[in-house]
Amino acid sequence: MIRESNVLWVEQTLNESIASGNVKIIQNAIETSIEYLKDFTGEGAVVYCLEKAKKSYSTERKTHYCKRAISLLHGEESLPYSDIVPSRWMDYSEIKTESLWIMKDRKRDDFHDASYWGNFVPQIPEQIVTRFSKEGDVVLDPFLGMGTTAAVALRLKRKIIGIELSNDIAEKAKSKLSSVGLVNDSARIVSGDSSIISGEEIFGDWKREVELIIMHPPYHDIIKFSRNPQDLSNAISIDHFLERLEDVLINVGKYLLKGRFLALVIGDKYADSEWIPLGFKSMQVALNNGYKLKSIIVKNYEGTRGKRMQENLWKYRALKGGYYTFRHEYIFIFKKV
Repeated sequence: MIRESNVLWVEQTLNESIASGNVKIIQNAIETSIEYLKDFTGEGAVVYCLEKAKKSYSTERKTHYCKRAISLLHGEESLPYSDIVPSRWMDYSEIKTESLWIMKDRKRDDFHDASYWGNFVPQIPEQIVTRFSKEGDVVLDPFLGMGTTAAVALRLKRKIIGIELSNDIAEKAKSKLSSVGLVNDSARIVSGDSSIISGEEIFGDWKREVELIIMHPPYHDIIKFSRNPQDLSNAISIDHFLERLEDVLINVGKYLLKGRFLALVIGDKYADSEWIPLGFKSMQVALNNGYKLKSIIVKNYEGTRGKRMQENLWKYRALKGGYYTFRHEYIFIFKKV
């Protein structure tokens, strides 16, 4: 990362050349600055502007791009909710900004555990945590499961609070996190019902506020995660599921700071020969409770066990039943207002 003294040197070099009004002097200053900045990482957008200035023919265009480069050097486009600096967009090739995510396979590391049905694809929380939180922020996951979001958040130097209805699964998640060295003072893993759990149980002696919430609930009854009647996968109807989801959103959402983000990851379902738009029904729950919709991302993950093992069977069923098989899920991004 470039230091302030280096920024001042480049700024002075460019400004003095601009003041001269001489196109050759400006060109020389541009080339000198480009060569100088090559020794520093994180200045891709600045160099890009200077390269544009270098290729421009008129003094006016060269001056325009030089001033733009100086502005970028001062990092004037920082975000209140993220460590990302938009003006350095060239440095974020791994960050997705489109609304269609195609994922051929699950990212594998020492935390991966394919034995748990409904396991989160780690690329999703990785993208969301990076885009919508800063280092040191608190991320809350009210449907912890085996702790994929927790592992991602901790590795990205965030704090994590994970709530899991099943005490057995919560303990397994804690043990798994511990086995890869990720349980520390930055993690709180608690067992409880996210729709009614108290602030004291959630936060302990932590400050009662969070900067990001990631929700990956059951997709109603597609996978039965337990026999607990409070489990959303045991909701007796779609309306009951949505009521229970709203209870969770209200209970944990009150701790989300205004202006910060909530991500809801959910898919649709098919029942009684009818496509049920569970995703959009769930989206409406958030809209009804003080959240502004910022994005709808359609995600396709090819590598699920069901898809891999029953590809031909599902094609047969689709042809016979007059419908299309699911190839997508939704990631809804909301901002609390």
